[in-house]
Amino acid sequence: MELRARDRVPELTGLLTVVALALVFGAVLGVIPRAALPKAPDWFIAAIPHVNAVVSVLAIAVILAGWRAIRSGRVTRHRNAMLTALVLFATFLVLYLYRVSLEGPTDFPGPAAIEQFVYFPILGIHILLAIVCIPLLFYVLLLALTRPAGELSATNHPRVGRVAASLWLVSFALGTVVYLLLYVLF
Repeated sequence: MELRARDRVPELTGLLTVVALALVFGAVLGVIPRAALPKAPDWFIAAIPHVNAVVSVLAIAVILAGWRAIRSGRVTRHRNAMLTALVLFATFLVLYLYRVSLEGPTDFPGPAAIEQFVYFPILGIHILLAIVCIPLLFYVLLLALTRPAGELSATNHPRVGRVAASLWLVSFALGTVVYLLLYVLF
């Protein structure tokens, strides 16, 4: 019996999601030993939040361009944009997890009231959406990679893709707000 990825998209989505979330939670909770990671220069580690802010804004633009492309029937442009957005997301995540693994989460430097009533709610929604996006992104990506473009409209790709892209945009936008609160406003 031949097993093909095309026939196992939900199972592969689950597996990839578990692995990705294990890496994320492992880094954030300090399970990954700092000594196991190469130490970059301090200037590089200090630059990561600023680089990630730029990556986030670029990802927002690319996702919007991909959304616009598919609405006008430009499938190849849509695919290229969404793959670019995925690479930007992976870049963001690798840099973020590297920094958090070495230094831990960044403390909020502003007033306690802003932290409690503005920062934490925005951060919480951002994190929740990022977690929810992971299986959705894997699912639509696996559907797109295992089928010809002409078959995708008969799958859940368009419906789930709209939800994934919407949540992804909001998550990136809220992540940018978190950056502004941490590094610009306070």
